[in-house]
Amino acid sequence: MGGGAEDERHTRVDPNLEPILVHRRHELTSLPIPDDLTLDILRRLPNPADLVRASAACVSFRRLIADRSFLRRFRELHAPPLLGFLEQDTKVFHPVASPHPSAPEARAAALAADFSFSFLPAPFAADFSFSLLPAPARDWLVQDTRDGRVLLDRPREHGHGILNRYKVVFPELVVCDPLHRRYILLPPIPAHLATTVERPLQSTQHRYCETFLAPPADASPLSSAAEQTTSFSVIWMAHCATKPVAFVFSSSTGQWRPVSSPSWSASIADLLSLTQMPPFSGRQYAYGCFYWLKRLGGQLLELDTRRMEVSISELPREIECLRGEDIAIVEAGEGRPGMYVRLQFTNHLNYYVRGNNGGWQFEKTVSLDFECLFIGSMGRHLFLSKRASSSLDAGLLSLDVKTFHLERLFVSNSFITSGRRICTYSNFPPSLLSTPTI
Repeated sequence: MGGGAEDERHTRVDPNLEPILVHRRHELTSLPIPDDLTLDILRRLPNPADLVRASAACVSFRRLIADRSFLRRFRELHAPPLLGFLEQDTKVFHPVASPHPSAPEARAAALAADFSFSFLPAPFAADFSFSLLPAPARDWLVQDTRDGRVLLDRPREHGHGILNRYKVVFPELVVCDPLHRRYILLPPIPAHLATTVERPLQSTQHRYCETFLAPPADASPLSSAAEQTTSFSVIWMAHCATKPVAFVFSSSTGQWRPVSSPSWSASIADLLSLTQMPPFSGRQYAYGCFYWLKRLGGQLLELDTRRMEVSISELPREIECLRGEDIAIVEAGEGRPGMYVRLQFTNHLNYYVRGNNGGWQFEKTVSLDFECLFIGSMGRHLFLSKRASSSLDAGLLSLDVKTFHLERLFVSNSFITSGRRICTYSNFPPSLLSTPTI
């Protein structure tokens, strides 16, 4: 009570200063937020859908968000959302469904994109007999997807060399954007590189090589924002009698170059003499490296796209006899790959993380209450096809490596069997792509 007069004395404002203070408050409230601060706030929005809503709020936000340099920085901070899965053989696209957070964007991509690839160059032969696929797409086979791009290949029209194998050992390659119906035909591997491929092993009935997309290997920090956003790499790889051979194509240079590879060890050479088949299979990816498991277990073939080098490493003894379909590589965080191992005849998954010394350290066992197949992985997520007696229970699930939480992607009683080959399709929403990806 007694402090009232003193409080009034401290809070009383000189009438002569009041207009000045009111003007100063008006100045402070009307100060514009600098573009740099606005960009930093927008870049930290949790998902692309929020970015789309922000761009619709006002003209200045849309101007900042539409800038290529901002989109590049946003993509550096946020992985592109998973939109669905593309079956390689049938070219059927399965969008993720609600309640997955990317369901609205997935539905938009399914409607807007051409996953039949009818815009690609027509077949060599004018054969328009009955087919479920449009004629231009019939002889193109989906090989890989990355960042909204799809890699397809087909045998070349004319072959040459021993047994006329050139056209199937070195297929014609195309990288396309099905959302904008744009494509780029890659130049053939030059003769001075092709002649170094000696005795390639036949992996399937008509294939001698593996082709896949990779992050840009030579993106320079000094490159323009457009170059860093649109650049990509394609890798051609074959298992030969003496060593693995790989070449990488850079969209920045438009040229192919060789990848450093070691010769096979004595144990692998002995395996080749018995099987005459590629010793490694089941390509997987994490943190700029591709991995293949040895067919009889025990080793990993690794291709580091940052150094463009191939090497071979050992697996823990307790999993060296497992098949490739029982092992999945994920991104565990802090640049370290993780590995899920499905234990035979159980519904248990063992989880390992690679240490700084290159060895694999056991972390924990994840117990599932259903039978599953490993379908693939993307970033920190493992994709599982759930087997169930009821069609309402069957479908595709995602297992988060950080939380070990299962999330349903969609329900299907006919989506995946062990014989189907699929690729994950991820991209930013169409409304963010004002210009083609390529």
